[in-house]
Amino acid sequence: MKSFGIGARQAPGSRAFGAVVRLAVVAGLAAVSFAPASQAMAAEAKYPVRPVRLVVPFPPGAASDFLGRTLGVRLFETWGQQVVVDNRPGAGGILGGQIVAGAAPDGYTMALIGTPHLAAPLLQRELPFRPIEDFTMVMQIASLANVLVVAQQLPVKTLPEFLAHAKSRPGQLNMGSAGIGSGSHMAGEFFRQAAGIDTVHVPFKLLSDALSEMFAGRVHYYVFPVAAIAPVLREGRLRPIAVTSGKRASGFPDVPAMTEAGMPGFVYDTWFGIIGPAKLPARIVDRWVTDLGKILREPDTVERMLKSGSDPAPSTSAEFLALMKAEYPRYAKLIKQANLRID
Repeated sequence: MKSFGIGARQAPGSRAFGAVVRLAVVAGLAAVSFAPASQAMAAEAKYPVRPVRLVVPFPPGAASDFLGRTLGVRLFETWGQQVVVDNRPGAGGILGGQIVAGAAPDGYTMALIGTPHLAAPLLQRELPFRPIEDFTMVMQIASLANVLVVAQQLPVKTLPEFLAHAKSRPGQLNMGSAGIGSGSHMAGEFFRQAAGIDTVHVPFKLLSDALSEMFAGRVHYYVFPVAAIAPVLREGRLRPIAVTSGKRASGFPDVPAMTEAGMPGFVYDTWFGIIGPAKLPARIVDRWVTDLGKILREPDTVERMLKSGSDPAPSTSAEFLALMKAEYPRYAKLIKQANLRID
């Protein structure tokens, strides 16, 4: 009897049958391998079908927290799925970054990050993650001016007066921040180096503690993101001196820009953006860019963000990636020059 096992000679009449069998087997294997891929594509096309976790690596009250909650409400109205803001402060934003870096690339764990995402890892002896390669850069969402704010007890009202006061008292003024590697710390360091002043950095874990110390006059100045300090400035409890952007902040038109107030070459804006785990599918990235881009152009959203001191700045994924690649060496240089390190 002729054998029809693999590798055996087949009778002439059985060749057609064997070919059909082989084709059936190949087709079956293709169907099996294609099924998971097609299911994944279908899930991406329907995204999101359940609540999305938006990690904010700083505490409630921070500028990133305000943006996350403001935009999360509109995304819920657009998607019909909740965007749950998950505040995960710690190590200058590293804790939140590690959560997202280790998440599944399915779009259900994302993050709203700012400058600390690049700066904080550089302060460590060993990188806890690669700020660019270990993530998907989805889009920039906002650009924020920073504002030099002083305690009411400090006898200065203009930028030249502040610089003269600080230079005449080297090592005597305290500079507050939201922690080592935070956005306010980096803004303060860039300003301190550009101004050529010698001051003492005092990091805080909670904004409320920093404000209490400033109200008491024990912390003399702080370079805040405008959105984070806007309510306090409107109450008049602290004194704004100048903003670090190249133009006046929309929400505070009476506060001059540093470029016009005595430091013509100094511009430093804080940016915020959305990131996800590495290898995030293009369909999900496009959904964020399209839907959030529309929200960021809505008159009501624009007005609310401008009043808070932040400028909507929707971008493409490629544009945000280019920004991150340009900013990373800038922070690396600052941290090296200032000899900043967390032991």
